[in-house]
Amino acid sequence: MLRSLTFLLLCSFAHADEFDSLRAVVSKAVAKGNPPGAILWFESGDKKMTMVEGWRALVPAKEPMTEDTVFDAASLTKVVATLPSVLILIEQGKIELQAEVRRYLPEFRSGITVRHLLTHTSGLKAGIPKEPEWTGYTAGIALAVASEPEGPPDRFFRYSDINFILLGEIVRRVSGMGLNEFAAKHVFAPLHMDSTRFLPPEDWRPRIAPTEKDENGVMLRGVVHDPTSRKMGGVTGHAGLFTTAGDLAKYARMILAGGSGILKPETVKLMTAPQTIATVFERRGLGWDIDSTFSRPRGKVFPIGSFGHTGFTGTSLWIEPASKTFVIFMSSRLQSNGKGSVRDLYVEIGTAAAKCVNLIPSNGPPWPRAESEVPTVLNGIDVLARRKFADLHGLRIGLITNQTGIDAQRHSTIDLLANAPGVKLKKLFSPEHGIRGELDQEKISNSTDKKTGLPVLSLFGEQRAPTQEQLADVDALVFDIQDIGCRFYTYIGTMRLCMEAAAKAKKTFYVLDRVNPIGGLQIEGPAVIDAEKPTATHAIPLRHGMTAGELAAMMNAERGIGCDLKVIPVEGWQRHMRFDHTGLPWINPSPNMRSLNAALLYPGIGLLEFSITVGRGTDTPFEVLGAPYVDDLRLSFELNKLGLAGVQFTPIRFTPTASIFKGEACGGVRMSITDRTALNSIEVGIAIASTLQRLYPKEFKLALVDTLLNRAASVKALRSGDSWKKVVADWSAETQAFEARRRAFLRY
Repeated sequence: MLRSLTFLLLCSFAHADEFDSLRAVVSKAVAKGNPPGAILWFESGDKKMTMVEGWRALVPAKEPMTEDTVFDAASLTKVVATLPSVLILIEQGKIELQAEVRRYLPEFRSGITVRHLLTHTSGLKAGIPKEPEWTGYTAGIALAVASEPEGPPDRFFRYSDINFILLGEIVRRVSGMGLNEFAAKHVFAPLHMDSTRFLPPEDWRPRIAPTEKDENGVMLRGVVHDPTSRKMGGVTGHAGLFTTAGDLAKYARMILAGGSGILKPETVKLMTAPQTIATVFERRGLGWDIDSTFSRPRGKVFPIGSFGHTGFTGTSLWIEPASKTFVIFMSSRLQSNGKGSVRDLYVEIGTAAAKCVNLIPSNGPPWPRAESEVPTVLNGIDVLARRKFADLHGLRIGLITNQTGIDAQRHSTIDLLANAPGVKLKKLFSPEHGIRGELDQEKISNSTDKKTGLPVLSLFGEQRAPTQEQLADVDALVFDIQDIGCRFYTYIGTMRLCMEAAAKAKKTFYVLDRVNPIGGLQIEGPAVIDAEKPTATHAIPLRHGMTAGELAAMMNAERGIGCDLKVIPVEGWQRHMRFDHTGLPWINPSPNMRSLNAALLYPGIGLLEFSITVGRGTDTPFEVLGAPYVDDLRLSFELNKLGLAGVQFTPIRFTPTASIFKGEACGGVRMSITDRTALNSIEVGIAIASTLQRLYPKEFKLALVDTLLNRAASVKALRSGDSWKKVVADWSAETQAFEARRRAFLRY
């Protein structure tokens, strides 16, 4: 009897023996019967090999494996059918990646987004429970929707079929077509994947590889193996697709070609780059696995940056874009009484395949991550250190920094650059609050850094920028300060003036970029200013949603500074992330900026700090406000009555020990953030100003709100009795114009 059948198809550019080691891995496994049969499809540039070996079926009779064998793809369904369908709808503007799932499934809970589902960071359980007994597509969706998360989103990675069951339902509701119909029309048909579909017809049955017997003892052949998908009728987002190795090769080529008209190149780039936040150990793209416990097909050689997926039935696809390589493995592992395992075989195949194209083991992050590693976002200084400071090698440096210039382990940028090989740190420049961020005064003098002995030249005294004489003995300026994401925080003004000085002296200007701690999505407040000054260095909104590096690029271009600007980027940060998503240590950027909550409130509450006390001289600056003339009970009632999103007000009495009303008993409110995403701090600030003007028109110093608002017309409107909502609405056109302006400068 024929024990095995092997077909090798090699293109003219490849030699038979260069794949011997790869073939041997599969042949050895099949010879041992684990799996009984397999297809291996390997392509790398102009090299190609297909290998067909062993048996497609063992019972009731042996059937040899053939190249056109159709397999139950199992979880490859997720990335071959569901993922491209969702992405196509995103490209069509019908789904938003960051939108909450309940926008498309209104009965679903709040807080979980489409991205959470695609990256398996939703916190949902692995699957729909079997008990109590249920059946039917509608019942399955209802159970998926009702599933209780085991933790909040973005806290951990848990591979969950529920995530993709919900995504399949989103495709159905948004497109008006079943997932099977949508994927067939928009993916399979255009790619001529003629042997790929859900619910394969009866005439396909002879070439379908059976899996194993179901709970009734019936061999599953052409019927989906996954029990949940089977209960739901065989068309679900997590399983149910049947396909061939040849069709998967067409799909892989489409991805390597940048989408080939199915997806846009930028979409392919998005889905195959890490999309899990930096504080999650596992790296996942949209749908795709990049670096996790499921990354076995990557083997020990394919680098971080490659990606793929596996299926329970013994299927896998791994793609390495740099070398234009992909490896497809399809097996009949479940024919071994349902107990066959190819997990170790995935690793052996991936390792051998990478060696066939002469790839060497990656020098990147370990796989998997070391247990001792604490994953964080990398700020520019961390990236620079990882590059062994090569960007600054041989340069004489002037460093503009303060206490926030630290790496993820709290090592000072001053010390790191002072000890960096090949880098000559010549002098330090300090912004408002001094080099250690401890001074809250109008002017700061020059000094000497006690640890390094370097001169510290103040940029918050008689001069606000380095002089040409101070730059004579340096080749470049380096800026490393944590901004807070608000226009009137003066560090960005310092950066701009230093860029202008560097441009005039023909010195390179480096920005060691840092995350925007209050996020990079929300834009709030007027984007047009009455006058430039240190608290309004450029025409940007009060909350701009940009990093220092992005702002530097914008100001350099829009102001025609002509600076030789180089930005060392942040890695791992995504625009929706706030500081407590990054895993980075918090250092007070200034004496009164003591928490993320304060930072989130600051763009709005800070507007009031010349008119009333905003908590300077208390333990919680910018989280409380008041004045001696305020009735705390009345103010709290009036503000809560406004129904401002994301914030709640509690009446308090306090006595500040500094700043306005120092030593005076004040009535006021404490602000508690109830929904950070919904919070619009500028609206809160303007609404409070409007309310105080209405309640205390003689005592409240409304005119001083313009000190930082920098829009006299808006203050005038409030004084004349216009509602705060109208004042805010009047800024909408310029805010939209700013969104268009900033688009060209966003890096992340």
